[in-house]
Amino acid sequence: MKIKPILIVSGEPYSIFFELFFKVYINKIKNKLKTPIILITSKDHLLKQMKFFKYNFDLNLINLDDLKKKKINNKKINIINVNFNFKKVFDKISNKSNKYINDCFKIALKLLNEKSAFALINGPVSKTHFLEKKYLGITEYLAKKTKSKKNPTMLIYNSSFSVCPITTHVPINRVTKNLSIEKIVRDVTNINYFYKEKLKRKPKFAILGLNPHCESIEKFSEEDKIIIPAIEFLLENKINIKGPFSADTFFSKRNLTNYDVAIGMYHDQVLTPMKTIFKFDAINLTLELPFLRVSPDHGTNNEMIGKKRSNPRSLLKCIDFLEKIK
Repeated sequence: MKIKPILIVSGEPYSIFFELFFKVYINKIKNKLKTPIILITSKDHLLKQMKFFKYNFDLNLINLDDLKKKKINNKKINIINVNFNFKKVFDKISNKSNKYINDCFKIALKLLNEKSAFALINGPVSKTHFLEKKYLGITEYLAKKTKSKKNPTMLIYNSSFSVCPITTHVPINRVTKNLSIEKIVRDVTNINYFYKEKLKRKPKFAILGLNPHCESIEKFSEEDKIIIPAIEFLLENKINIKGPFSADTFFSKRNLTNYDVAIGMYHDQVLTPMKTIFKFDAINLTLELPFLRVSPDHGTNNEMIGKKRSNPRSLLKCIDFLEKIK
């Protein structure tokens, strides 16, 4: 039986992605990975950065029409070429790369829709320039592009502990307006199903409050009106969940051991401690898409571009995860 490939969309061309990919390719993909990898990217830009980083890998250009017939292995870097006009190997990020990135995603989504590929990894993109405030994040962008009728769930995953923000890239003054009992129930239910079906584990959830010490001096309390009713509903439906916990004291060693997933009310409430504790040892999963989608848990990292010091661990974790789950 032919093994379906993992697709990688390289994302923002002026980012640390190629440096990470080259490091992972030489240490993992080329000789140790059984699943084929196909990189959707600009061949010319990849070659320029390969030369800059002093690597010399063979390329295997893949035509979309021949994809199903062609035997693919990782002895060469498999590429579906997408045209990208550029002058410099590294440059400032701008909206000039938007069409190119969108074209890369379009090809990936077409192949995934045709069941010609197994899963998608995407490199980092600039939310400011690529998403142009039309989408909260890539999670929502992909949900829209796949015309998914289900609402996606963001899960920042590590095999020992994971977190989920109920509101994703929402400005802090809009968090309460975007919270609801229904959204909490939906995201927890999605994660519970994912753990049971894909990971063969029954997760233990901890849910955090929104206000300091889970207390509000206002007449309206998010804990009383939204979070606690959501917990009660989930408990009635046999989901193992406790809370609400105060976020300032939750991320202790004991709680990281006793729970599998922490549910937070907003992005930085759970991603800040997660990245502090696990650094690059975590990945970003989007649940409820028609396919598996993961990405490294970091951005374009402009300050490190071209410096040859970027850590490839999160990209490596993405590939390891998909190898184990397929």
